[in-house]
Amino acid sequence: MRIFHSAASLSIISYCAVSIPFVACLSYQDHVEDRKFNHKQLSPKMVSDINLHGVLLWASMGFLMPLGVIAVRMSHREEGGRRKALIYLHFVLQILSVLLATTGAILSIKSFENSFYNNHQRIGLGLYGAIWVQAVAGFLRPHRGNKRRSTWYFVHWILGTVISLVGIINIYTGFSAYRRKMSRSTRLLAILFTAQVSFMAFVYLFQDRWEHMQQQGVILGNIEAPITPTASNQQNDQNQKVLVPERCGKRNSLRNLFD
Repeated sequence: MRIFHSAASLSIISYCAVSIPFVACLSYQDHVEDRKFNHKQLSPKMVSDINLHGVLLWASMGFLMPLGVIAVRMSHREEGGRRKALIYLHFVLQILSVLLATTGAILSIKSFENSFYNNHQRIGLGLYGAIWVQAVAGFLRPHRGNKRRSTWYFVHWILGTVISLVGIINIYTGFSAYRRKMSRSTRLLAILFTAQVSFMAFVYLFQDRWEHMQQQGVILGNIEAPITPTASNQQNDQNQKVLVPERCGKRNSLRNLFD
């Protein structure tokens, strides 16, 4: 289990290191390929559909799905009712994510020209299929103790991690496609989304460190001072000094009683 978590942490770090140049290459390729096509004047309905498509896919791939991954990761540190609650939260968030992504896909097929000439559309097509495979695999989870359980867990974890990372990358390519299609700047949207993803990645990676910090005696910035042998001896001496008069007092009272 710890190997899987370490690999997940490594995948997040690798994503942060390579995603920016990778997205830049995809955006440049899309720009070159877009020159082959003449864009028509967009109607108000088309503009509304594009905006709705972007919101649906951000909510699905950019927020709910990573949040579900964080929830199931947090469940590994809990027991009993809290663990079950986090697992059910993961289940609900992923189902909502699949439904929103499906709605965005239907809207794309119905309203847009899906010639798949750019990388955003190609990656999106692959993601639509992958998230349904992941959803079906989630319902087919073997019971604990089954020999196939470990294999299922590994495949489910790998596929979910890949979908989350590629989904985030495709949102960035969506910003580029939106900027070219609408002739509007998406810099602010990209900055806000980067801040959100960075915060969620920090929370995801922090799960392993929190337990380690507790073991080191650090809880929310409060450091417990270690008790040295000298301090312990001084405390025992003070206790003895306090207790001795009490014993003497009892002896004196008994003497006064029987004298």
